[in-house]
Amino acid sequence: MAEIGIEDFLKVDIRVGTVRRAEPFPEARKPAIKLWVDFGPDLGEKKTSAQITAQYAPEDLLGRQVMAVVNFPPRQIGSFMSEVLVLGLSDEGGDIILLGPDKKVSDGERMH
Repeated sequence: MAEIGIEDFLKVDIRVGTVRRAEPFPEARKPAIKLWVDFGPDLGEKKTSAQITAQYAPEDLLGRQVMAVVNFPPRQIGSFMSEVLVLGLSDEGGDIILLGPDKKVSDGERMH
């Protein structure tokens, strides 16, 4: 990967939010879950879809804090408009594991 400057990194707005609602997304091309994430009073609730069905069930995600890029433009995914990109890492099997803080922080807190 090419090196970037700090100015480029600072353009990416990564924040923490709490999953308030999660539903299966059966009409997606690849198995996915629809998420509604609360990013606090400044940003409010944003929605997204994530291909995380191998490791997570919708009911297991409620109340979980996740990290997301909040300043990408909205993206249409089938019949659903995704407003943020939740972040994750691939495990040994290639399944996505969500990124989040290991202790509770205020929703909307920006990653430094």
